[in-house]
Amino acid sequence: MFQKFSNSTLIVIIVLGFIFCSPAPNNQAADKLYPPIQSYKAGYLTVSDVHEIYYQLGGNPQGKPVMVLHGGPGAGCSAHDFQYFNPQKFHIILHDQRGAGMSKPYAELKENTTSNLVEDIEKLRKHLGLDKVLLFGGSWGSTLALAYAEAYPQNVSGIILRGIFTAAKEEIDHFYHGATATYFPENFEMLMKQIDHPEQKNYPTQLLSKIQGLDSVASHEAAKAWARYEGKIAFLNMPDQRLENILTRWPFFAFSLIENYYMANGCFLKEGQLLDNTDKIADVPTIIVNGRYDVICPPITAFILHKKLAKSKLWIIEGAGHSASEPGIEVALVRAAREFEN
Repeated sequence: MFQKFSNSTLIVIIVLGFIFCSPAPNNQAADKLYPPIQSYKAGYLTVSDVHEIYYQLGGNPQGKPVMVLHGGPGAGCSAHDFQYFNPQKFHIILHDQRGAGMSKPYAELKENTTSNLVEDIEKLRKHLGLDKVLLFGGSWGSTLALAYAEAYPQNVSGIILRGIFTAAKEEIDHFYHGATATYFPENFEMLMKQIDHPEQKNYPTQLLSKIQGLDSVASHEAAKAWARYEGKIAFLNMPDQRLENILTRWPFFAFSLIENYYMANGCFLKEGQLLDNTDKIADVPTIIVNGRYDVICPPITAFILHKKLAKSKLWIIEGAGHSASEPGIEVALVRAAREFEN
């Protein structure tokens, strides 16, 4: 997923980042996750002739509305996502994007594009009778949050982003055959067993074709290989056995299918679209969180976005990778939500 720069550019960025980046939060006792809660309401919203999206509501119905936008694409939300927010202060809205999680039909690619997902957020906002919403999204969720905010800035009270991905071609190329091959060579080699024509470099297209194939065994193996690949590189420390245990419990097919479908299609965005349109959200309060050692979404993209949004805050989290559950990232996200409570 990420932009390549010369060595000299990287040196400048590291120095300037030290000068201009806001200090990352470091109060783990005060900013730990809130206790688990259950949704007070859940249901389906019909958003097209094909799709129904599943949503859950938690916290205080009179609180500040926050829309949680999950990653992937295709990953889905979980009740864990409620725990970043003070349930007394926030009205927390989770929804599974088209084809993901409990949305119907499962793993459906028809009428499933970024613009469709943006409009689903708007339909859900109207369905729930909400005014302005705080957007909270990580990885692909950061992409979707930016896309929605730039389309409907008047409906956004603030933005919290983690692991910034703007879907530029360089970012997608990096995700599939960039630095990950250098730092996770054995994991990359396992993924490459699913690529029949490596010289073509169109890895997401080839993976998508295999996952969609009529051979159910080959389809399952390709989907699992992709889930294993991303699961490994999302963390600073993910032991192989722990990852294999996760894969036995995780229904990863929709995640692998939908993610490769989006990446094969450039996430249905024009090249540079999200960074080019940041002027539309220049006045929206924004906090950007990125792991220093995030190999999926390196902090360079977060830094560039921060420089385009002069009023934003950038927190680079030392000793952290990509996942929202990395300890320093988790603390930062809770802290960021606290800054938007009032």
